[in-house]
Amino acid sequence: MTLAQLGDLTGYSAAQVSRLERGVSPMTDVAVLRRFATALGIPPQDLGLAPAPAEPPPRHPPTGPYPCLPAPTVEIRGHEDGEDAVRRRKLLANLAITAAAAAGAPITSASPAKNEAGPGEVLIAGLRDAMLGLGNSLPDLPPDHLPAGLTRAVAHFHASSYASLALGLPRLIRSGHRATGTAHYGVLAHSYLLATRVLIKLDEPQLGWMAADRARQLAQAGGAPLAAAEAARQQAVLARQAGWHSQALALALGAADDPALRESGKAGIAQRGLLIQCAAYTVAHQGDQAGMRQLTKEAAAIAANDLGGTMHLRGTTTSGFSPATVQLHLVSAEYKAGDPAAAIAAADALHPKLLPTVERRALYYTDKATAYAQWGRRDECIGALLEAERCAAEETHARPAVRAMLNGLLVSGRTTPELRGLAARAGVFI
Repeated sequence: MTLAQLGDLTGYSAAQVSRLERGVSPMTDVAVLRRFATALGIPPQDLGLAPAPAEPPPRHPPTGPYPCLPAPTVEIRGHEDGEDAVRRRKLLANLAITAAAAAGAPITSASPAKNEAGPGEVLIAGLRDAMLGLGNSLPDLPPDHLPAGLTRAVAHFHASSYASLALGLPRLIRSGHRATGTAHYGVLAHSYLLATRVLIKLDEPQLGWMAADRARQLAQAGGAPLAAAEAARQQAVLARQAGWHSQALALALGAADDPALRESGKAGIAQRGLLIQCAAYTVAHQGDQAGMRQLTKEAAAIAANDLGGTMHLRGTTTSGFSPATVQLHLVSAEYKAGDPAAAIAAADALHPKLLPTVERRALYYTDKATAYAQWGRRDECIGALLEAERCAAEETHARPAVRAMLNGLLVSGRTTPELRGLAARAGVFI
């Protein structure tokens, strides 16, 4: 039996059957084992499985009760946006400085001047409170307004407008939870997917795990395979950032060959491509340049051949999938695999105007800056960061990775007025 024939029987691609056969994707998932046992006529017990249940188990609710805490019985002056908020920010800043000093790290200010919270900090605080059921400064959106609210939030994300997103996305999550019925699970799942992407960018993995988990459960409960696959992709990103590379690879490749994606038309094909390029980046983290390039070629073939080279999924909580987005992913994968020269070559082969959103174009320049920094080309690194700022100032100033890069540039060599100005606008001082 060929790989393609076995793939047809099990619902997986020939490439995924090959990965399972070679041990690249571990065969530890009960659903995968059961699918192959059925296709090959193997008794489930021979693979260590219990006999198939006569009826599927009942579906559990997607999340527990949304926590709504009672109003405080003692009024606190300045609560949330007054004196207490400033006092809390000062306390957290002092704790961070103390921890940095204890670790022997150079002390810089990573907050905007005058103790004012930047858009990124406000957005994190708003998402945290919304996910915990706290805060209610704005009235809930009516249930029939939730889809339009999600559309606005996605547009703000793609435009890297963090200030607008800080107002709309927490309100959308809070309103989605308070809407009754399963009809709103899809909007709420996509709201959590958007929150996950924001939290990953802003280096808030704990909240990111919570958001991704809720998104996946809501998507599965609401029968939304595309959203469930995207949630698995975000979980793979978080697992990779935690150093769990094998688990990240299993999450991405397992979701990529979910038969439900094959039944979702071109959108499902595009989502599969996103998952494979996510797997490629995970392999890059493991230092496997050849494996990364092989998986990237597979994603590029999906974009060029299966989808005809056109953009798909644009306007959703993802930024779209096309040959240009695969090439953008290759830039970061090459420098992560340890070849900054190849990363710059990949970047030079891509015109940023081909990328679908402001957010993706800003990522292009920050990835290019990272590759230049790794290569020791300081002036080009600063120039790329300035281009990123011109694309998306709020995002560039808010991202911890950019601030860390600016910190390194300030303490490692000569400074220029352009570098000092960019660092000051990002709230990084020495």
